[in-house]
Amino acid sequence: MKLRLEENSLRLRVSEAEVQEFAHSGRVAYTIVFGPGADQTLHYSLEKLPATASAEAVQVRYAAGALAVEVPAALAQEWTNTEKNGFSAQIVVAEGRELRILVEKDLDCRH
Repeated sequence: MKLRLEENSLRLRVSEAEVQEFAHSGRVAYTIVFGPGADQTLHYSLEKLPATASAEAVQVRYAAGALAVEVPAALAQEWTNTEKNGFSAQIVVAEGRELRILVEKDLDCRH
């Protein structure tokens, strides 16, 4: 899964195998190690929220070294079970500031 951060935007490009993993397990996650310490890693993931969750929109959860894009169950099912290539959201993160999120299938990816 490719992660791209630019200004106030976050983009995930998910390979065909990762889309299938997400459909099956509800999660795709990776870790980038920048140094030897545990505090020098970045964990990032795409996660399906439980069907019982009240969230109706894409959310972002961030804590030091961990970033998760959380997707409502209905949207996750629609995205993984149809030809729909992607989805996007804009989240208000502070007064006057928004984070743009784009999640796309990267079906031409072969690595």
